[in-house]
Amino acid sequence: MDTVIPTQPTAPVDDSQVKARELLKQQVATIPESVYGLERQIFIGDLVEKLPIENRTLLRDLVNSLLMRMFTINASDIDFGGFGGQGQIWYRIFGSKKPDPTIEKLGSDEINILILSLLMARQRQVLYENKNLDFSYMIQEGEKLIRFRADAYLDMDQVALNMRAINQTIRPYKTLELHPNITKIVSLAHTKEGLTLVTGITGSGKSSTLDAMIDLNNHTVDGHIVVIASPIEFVHKSDRCIVRHREVGRDVTSFKDGAIQALRQDPDIIVIGEMRDPETIMVSLEITDSGHKVFSTLHTASAVESIDRIIGEIPPVEQERVRNRLADVCRCVMSQKLIPSLDGKRVLAREVMVMTPSVRSAIKNNNTGEIYQMIQESGDQGMTTMEQDLKRLFVAKKISLESAINYSNNKKRMQQLLGAGGPTA
Repeated sequence: MDTVIPTQPTAPVDDSQVKARELLKQQVATIPESVYGLERQIFIGDLVEKLPIENRTLLRDLVNSLLMRMFTINASDIDFGGFGGQGQIWYRIFGSKKPDPTIEKLGSDEINILILSLLMARQRQVLYENKNLDFSYMIQEGEKLIRFRADAYLDMDQVALNMRAINQTIRPYKTLELHPNITKIVSLAHTKEGLTLVTGITGSGKSSTLDAMIDLNNHTVDGHIVVIASPIEFVHKSDRCIVRHREVGRDVTSFKDGAIQALRQDPDIIVIGEMRDPETIMVSLEITDSGHKVFSTLHTASAVESIDRIIGEIPPVEQERVRNRLADVCRCVMSQKLIPSLDGKRVLAREVMVMTPSVRSAIKNNNTGEIYQMIQESGDQGMTTMEQDLKRLFVAKKISLESAINYSNNKKRMQQLLGAGGPTA
């Protein structure tokens, strides 16, 4: 279902926004045409650094107005800047990303100034060096703190920015509707050790699921949870658990260092935001092997792919050892997708694999191709394939036949389950 932004309320414009746009034009006029590429961004960064605090506040307020509009139009993300942005403000609403025609376009250097004005000098330096910067951003609205996950990067020598609104409330764990066996694996009250993975592509709701799992333990078990993320999204208030939040780049230098340091902090659960490189994967497995409970994520679409990806990231000489260790320490893999629903929103579909003796044996013997059938036949233990869950959603009239087939990992199997020959059947 297409989302048509013009039907949304027109973006309001107040005096401070007008003044901010005038200030942008004044500052752009001082940028020499002879400066280009990265040097131009460095020049603009220096320009921003010299602005009086009241002017930087004016620019920040303009960005904040664009961010707050997200809540008016039910947007999850905002994008602007870079060559690709074409001076427009883009919003993602229920999965569809489109420019907002009710907001006046900005020039490329005006956007460069706006984005760089949000950053501290040290953050700008990281952006110049790495051509990318992950950071978190906050807006104080009365007593309410609204947080965003942000990524600044270069697009054809211009600065671009994506921000995603972080949910202000945690999805209750019970709404995930997971099998009781999965809850026992996730809960520290029942399982004191082992690795649980939540996987999926970017924007598939991994963080929300992870936060629900943290919240479950925070309110039901006495313990200590260390969260290492880049950036920190939802901030959990300690209840029955002490919950520590360590943001990569701000509180700790890397996922790997944060995980190693966590061992000396007397944790019960260590949350590693993403197993993004071989070093982090190896450390995660070692920590879990030492008897700790670890939650983490991967950018994979299925449980079997997750196992293969972890092993494939490791040098061949180490793969046999890692395969055996992974089989021993992993407890559960949940791979999820957000599917367009018939009501124009999105609904969660997932594949769940539990590390039973047969699955463990298949991994150790390098027979991961056998695991799909094991998952398919083990619903009584809480397992389900993505295709089985998509069928559940289709039968419940939550998604269309076309979406069920298009979002499946195994389209032939999906059609067999549905008894359909294609999307139009």
